[in-house]
Amino acid sequence: MADGWSTDTGEAVYRSRDAVKNLKMKIRIQRVTSTAALSQHLQQQVLTQQERGGIELDTLNSQSQSAGDDDEELVVGWQEKLFSQYEVDLFQSESVCQTPLERQYHTEIMAQERTRGRRNRRIFTYTDFDRFTNWEGHSQSMVTQVKSNPTFLAERMANVRHRRQDRRPVDSTIPKSRLITWEPSEDFVKTSHVVNTPVQTMHIMGDLGPPGKLGQKEKECLLCTIRADGNGVVTIKPDFNKAKEPYRVETEGEKREVWRLTLENVSEGIRPEEKEREQRMYKDLYVRHKDYLNSLVGQDFEMPPPGILRLLVNGEIDSAKGFEYDNLYVHFFLELPHNWSTLPFHSLSGVTQTCRTKTIGKDDVAFFSYPFSFESFFRREDETEESLPQWPVLYFKVLSLDFWQRYRNEGYGYLVIPSTPGKHTITCHTWRPLQTGTVSELRRFFIGGSPELEDYSYVRVPGTFKGIC
Repeated sequence: MADGWSTDTGEAVYRSRDAVKNLKMKIRIQRVTSTAALSQHLQQQVLTQQERGGIELDTLNSQSQSAGDDDEELVVGWQEKLFSQYEVDLFQSESVCQTPLERQYHTEIMAQERTRGRRNRRIFTYTDFDRFTNWEGHSQSMVTQVKSNPTFLAERMANVRHRRQDRRPVDSTIPKSRLITWEPSEDFVKTSHVVNTPVQTMHIMGDLGPPGKLGQKEKECLLCTIRADGNGVVTIKPDFNKAKEPYRVETEGEKREVWRLTLENVSEGIRPEEKEREQRMYKDLYVRHKDYLNSLVGQDFEMPPPGILRLLVNGEIDSAKGFEYDNLYVHFFLELPHNWSTLPFHSLSGVTQTCRTKTIGKDDVAFFSYPFSFESFFRREDETEESLPQWPVLYFKVLSLDFWQRYRNEGYGYLVIPSTPGKHTITCHTWRPLQTGTVSELRRFFIGGSPELEDYSYVRVPGTFKGIC
């Protein structure tokens, strides 16, 4: 009898650059009930007596033969089809074969019967092409495992069906209505918003029926599930035993029999000459990719002329919050101080899209995520002057637009372009001019409009101002 069992029956994920067709597993199942244990104990005693010159017990021949049916070890390759006794009995008759695959199975079974027969008794497989591949969706594995609650990702992925079981007829017409579902239901999110990577599945099964009565569908149980996708990810449940104890498999019914399950990876390792050839291939691939990137970038970088400072600004208007009305958009432009210039065709202004606000905490936030880019040049007229130049200033004007096309000024703001390179996150505070009295507020509410600045640069001291601040 077994003293210990492995209860860690969770799935293991492996990533390999080798082809999954080279995967090979050794599966062993062994009955550990009292009858098998007694038979093995008596057989061991007989062998001991034979070594000591004792008499031979012929009455144990039948027990040793039945004990041979309680232990099976088999090496199975990826997507290797091994027929169960149930499939042999089913596909022996050609009349029940409906698909080309089932007729192929009929031919293979008849060929096995005429030649060597099957090399398996209890262990068999369901490959990715079988109609029983979705078997685990209807029955559970009998491998004893620790109770655990499914994770959020497992609940989501449980609704993703096998790609071959969910094929829809190809239709050349595309429905023009409801291309976007604005209020998706929970079922719609589960079925449509989950990444479904094509996966090949293989089930290793076991027929744990009594000796001489194999082929009973209710006695079949799932021993191991293997999945592989095109990215080289292989998922095995349960994992290889390695140095752990065997797994415990317990059948259902009145006679609860216990079996040992051992899984071992027996895939052949890559030969040294193949490994060296593979490394040379990857090295050549990386060199070619590096040369390709160098050809795109080039060797000579564009440098500004001597005495000229070149400024590149790549920014993003992320969000706006704390304004009075909804449906916000932003006008912005870049002001260049003295001795700064830009290319003739380069625009220094822009406007974002109109964005509805979303309540987050106590604030109504409008998320723009609007990118912009500016390029400017600075040339010093007096080479002897050592003072730092004035940096360009970015001005903003926030406006709102409602359903009745009423425009309202929500605020003005500005920020000075940072003088240090790198990434900067800056919050720009805004203000707007107010007109005293109730009439202006009523006009702003009913027909829109509010006091505005004649020039955006009046938000701060203009760069053209010549006086003393």
